[in-house]
Amino acid sequence: QVQLVESGGGLVQAGGSLRLSCAASGSIFRIDAMGWYRQAPGKQRELVARFTSSRSTNYADSVKGRFTISRDNAKNTVYLQMNSLKPEDTAVYYCNANIARYFGDSYYSYWGQGTQVTVSS
Repeated sequence: QVQLVESGGGLVQAGGSLRLSCAASGSIFRIDAMGWYRQAPGKQRELVARFTSSRSTNYADSVKGRFTISRDNAKNTVYLQMNSLKPEDTAVYYCNANIARYFGDSYYSYWGQGTQVTVSS
């Protein structure tokens, strides 16, 4: 069984900062792409930032220069440092990872339960 557990969400004023963490645990052989998505009320889930399978990074245009994704491979953990937060960043943030559970396994996509980020104006 594989689990992704997010933490670090909360309520912050505009201009403030938050740091999200996502730890993967369970039967894990290798983690491929890993990153963060978000979903605001009435909107589709969208990419925020992620590490690709080649370890490069992708960011949504709306967060470039404000958010930074980082990763600790030894801990199977990915972080999202969010600075200069805006009310439009308010959403549920989800962690996603492509994980192979054992040698020879295919990579499967796993999602965390989500953590709420609310930015007040």
